[in-house]
Amino acid sequence: MASDWLLEMVGISKSFPGVRALDDVCLRVRAGSVHALIGENGAGKSTLMKVLNGMYRPDAGEIRLRGEPVQINGLKGALDLGISMIYQELNPIPAMTVAENIFIGREPVYGRSGVVNRRRMNADARRLFQTLGLEMNPSARLSSLSVAEMQMVEIAKAISFDSEIIVMDEPTSAITDREVEKLFEIIHTLKAANKAVIYISHKMNELFRIADEMTVMRDGRYIDTQPTDKLTPQSLIAMMVGRRIDEMFPKEDVPLGEVVLSVDGLSQDSRVRNVSFELRRGEILGIAGLMGAGRTELVETIFGIRKPSAGRIRIGGRPVAIASPRDAIRHRIALVSEDRKLMGLNLRASVKDNVSLVNLARYCNLGGVIRARQEVDVVRRQIDRFKIKVSSYRQIVDTLSGGNQQKVVIAKWILADPEIIILDEPTRGIDVGAKSEIHKIMVALAREGKAIIMISSELPEVLGMSDRILVMHGGEVTGEYARADFSQEAVMASATGSH
Repeated sequence: MASDWLLEMVGISKSFPGVRALDDVCLRVRAGSVHALIGENGAGKSTLMKVLNGMYRPDAGEIRLRGEPVQINGLKGALDLGISMIYQELNPIPAMTVAENIFIGREPVYGRSGVVNRRRMNADARRLFQTLGLEMNPSARLSSLSVAEMQMVEIAKAISFDSEIIVMDEPTSAITDREVEKLFEIIHTLKAANKAVIYISHKMNELFRIADEMTVMRDGRYIDTQPTDKLTPQSLIAMMVGRRIDEMFPKEDVPLGEVVLSVDGLSQDSRVRNVSFELRRGEILGIAGLMGAGRTELVETIFGIRKPSAGRIRIGGRPVAIASPRDAIRHRIALVSEDRKLMGLNLRASVKDNVSLVNLARYCNLGGVIRARQEVDVVRRQIDRFKIKVSSYRQIVDTLSGGNQQKVVIAKWILADPEIIILDEPTRGIDVGAKSEIHKIMVALAREGKAIIMISSELPEVLGMSDRILVMHGGEVTGEYARADFSQEAVMASATGSH
């Protein structure tokens, strides 16, 4: 019997030891549409998609394609049924070429020889790029590409299977605005070819621009499905978090204290050029700019990850030499890096081991033996203070949602009692509920007199949370704005070098 739906997932349930990840979830997707699947981190979106692409077998429920029940056995089974997926976490093979990454496991060969026909493979890749409107060299090593270019290769690879259903999990998290526009053009082409796109993103502007329908999940359960034109950002957020968030940026006016950090003429090769600013106690200093502006390189130089080529840093009015992160920590500086998984966490370790890591020496006796009870007590207090959702302090960090992983990073650094806290993209890749909680943590820290530097690529976040904004372009500061003078247009003009 013909069905109005290309895909139906009905009554899907999935449990892991101690966790019911999916509870009677439904998802129905039409051909020729973009269907947004949204919810807070930990809502069950990724688990549901792993059921769809064959990584997990559901405990209960049924999957139907065009009205016919199907069994999906592994990733190859999903591809054979016309289902492909672009993953949020990139899995490139850097030593291989762009074309090899796209066609791995299905390379064209010469007859029965088994020898890869590289000329044909590169030609197939060029045709694919031409169809998608991408300019890429199929012979280039993936290691020579930027993260954004690698993401576009992953997108091209998923589309190369000519699947009927393409799942895109946070596809724009690492690409520039120009590449986002290219992706949206590709999505429109897929829709015109009667393909279905399941689109997962935390970016409201993208969701309302690209999606035809939205399905909301919360705590592993199905909440509702609505046409996009029947929703507003406020109503969508209320469904996602189960409560209203009337104020996304809970900024408070905190009396500013003395200058705690002075940066004078700081340069780092060509990446950071002659940057000067001051930071006061209780202040949240936002740093805005486009990708490649030098924001991360600036704070990594202050923190001792990069070696400055010129300039001076003063803390409390005294010149300091920061040659390593160890020096920075000794001067009571903390850095919550933009890539929490690569630089902020030991994903295979427990919450306890991650939180206590920077301050482990405090919980050791003279013989170097850890005082376990004291360590656990301190970690439990941090879990309570930052409202980290865990089954216990023993839970492995890799099993936490993105928002809770970020809270673990912040809890780890705050335990060191820093005076200066650098937050590089503190809410990247986390849901609106977790963002609100991170913002409240920032306000509480400022209220305690901590001095905060916040880098964010989300302009509303910079405008909403900062007392003052520095704008960077090409490694230089191109604008500085007090809160009373904040303007989205002015910040963007400075960020593009057109001010």
